[in-house]
Amino acid sequence: MLDEEPTVTTPHPLNSGLRVDLNPAAAIARNARHQGDTVAVRYEGGDLTYARLDDRSARLATVLAQGGVADGDRVAYLGLNSGAFLVTMLAAFRLGAVFVPVNYRLAEPELERVLHGSGATVVVCEEGHRESVERVRERTHLTRFLLVDDDPEAPTPGAAGWEPWSPLLETALPTPALAVKHADDAAILMFTSGTTGAPKGVVLTHGNAWWNAVNVELRLDTRRGDVTYAAAPLFHIGALNSFVLRTLVRGGTVVVRRAFDPQTCLDDVVTHRVNSMFGVPQMFGALARVPGVFEQDLSHLRAVVVAGAPVPPSLIEQYAAHGVLLQQAWGLTETAPFATHLPAERTLDKIGSAGIPMPFTEVRVVDTVTQEPLKPGEPGEIVVRGPNVTAGYWNNPEATRAAFDDEGWFHSGDIGHLDEDGFLYIVDRLKDMIISGGENVYPAEVERVLAAMPGVHDVAVVGVPDEQWGETVAAVVTVADPEAITLEDIRAYAAGQLARYKLPRRLTLVPALPRNTSGKLDKTVIRRMAEEEG
Repeated sequence: MLDEEPTVTTPHPLNSGLRVDLNPAAAIARNARHQGDTVAVRYEGGDLTYARLDDRSARLATVLAQGGVADGDRVAYLGLNSGAFLVTMLAAFRLGAVFVPVNYRLAEPELERVLHGSGATVVVCEEGHRESVERVRERTHLTRFLLVDDDPEAPTPGAAGWEPWSPLLETALPTPALAVKHADDAAILMFTSGTTGAPKGVVLTHGNAWWNAVNVELRLDTRRGDVTYAAAPLFHIGALNSFVLRTLVRGGTVVVRRAFDPQTCLDDVVTHRVNSMFGVPQMFGALARVPGVFEQDLSHLRAVVVAGAPVPPSLIEQYAAHGVLLQQAWGLTETAPFATHLPAERTLDKIGSAGIPMPFTEVRVVDTVTQEPLKPGEPGEIVVRGPNVTAGYWNNPEATRAAFDDEGWFHSGDIGHLDEDGFLYIVDRLKDMIISGGENVYPAEVERVLAAMPGVHDVAVVGVPDEQWGETVAAVVTVADPEAITLEDIRAYAAGQLARYKLPRRLTLVPALPRNTSGKLDKTVIRRMAEEEG
């Protein structure tokens, strides 16, 4: 008797995982049921257990719903890192609304563009930013204004036209409703820094956040019950979705600080035995300068990710010498945030690399003209494809079309190259490239060399106009002793590591380098500094 052909059963769509609920608010509710007394958020303005976090977000969801917020509406938050930030985000998620974390350092014209462009109808705000909202409110879609009035770290005297949220939360009944959200549903609307024009709204879906979490789970040493540290601004995806959101979903503890302070960070890491944290290189550089930092017990730090700006190899070596492995990663807001990551065990033998693609993310380096993949060692534009990549830009189909090609690859605007083993090295931003005498100079390459120079604390390299060369290389530097370093010293130090045409021809010493809130150098302001010096 002949064997029968095997029967292939097509899974029912409801059983395939395609329709699974990915709403983080549902995970918080589960944690509240099963581990309600566990501290979810440690914050100087008041700790929150999972039961308390779930209750407050459910009450705020009721308040928002009573004001007309429904599925797909946008809810904005303007303030520093706090428990209120997380409560507002989870309340929006409960209703199926889209959370809009606003950069609190924006100038008022930028704030207006973000609030108006998002279409947010309600804003939750701290007192320190209320007046800025007041001055732009008439040119936005905002109809309701809630003021955080129960945070000792953000005291408020109250103001006409604003509703203090504490009495509203006290009297509202917690809504039992929890919107079911799938992979393609929008979760967060996060605006880019806008350094090259008007900020674009990046739509991050619940699937984007979830797949990033899966990537992190498979690549980094993180565990249930971990303690993570959040001092980088939560309105950036690097801080919010590297560890914070996923730690809450898993039932761990998030230590929230309103802003980064090196000494406070060290105290917190030691006291709370922090296991994971995200930071930009500037943060880890400042932490390394705290007296006695490496004499403390840092052995519990297992997953320390540094990203957001080029990482000096000397910084990685300094930490590694004391048993702390800084794991470099690369990504953008649009990749939610990680596209690549350097595994801890490769920290030193692949020093300077941003790592390999995350497990469920594809990364290529392509020719900027032909778009064809390049051979190892050849620099080109880094393109990314995967379920962690944004669905597109909010109400901006032109920008979305420009960012994605016909095969679904997102074009990052970053220049890099792969080595023979498939490890990615970031060269620079395409727009920052200097063309001097017909030669291409990538500022990040020069910055990495100069950052290791003794006495140099911080460095930025830009191109400035030059009659002979078209552009020339200018270094803007902060140093320990301004009298001890000259342009000739800089050139002599770098001469053995860089081609002559890459050596700076101008030097500007400044007390501090301007950076944006994600830790990236503000090249527009820095270029102006260099030009004025010249």
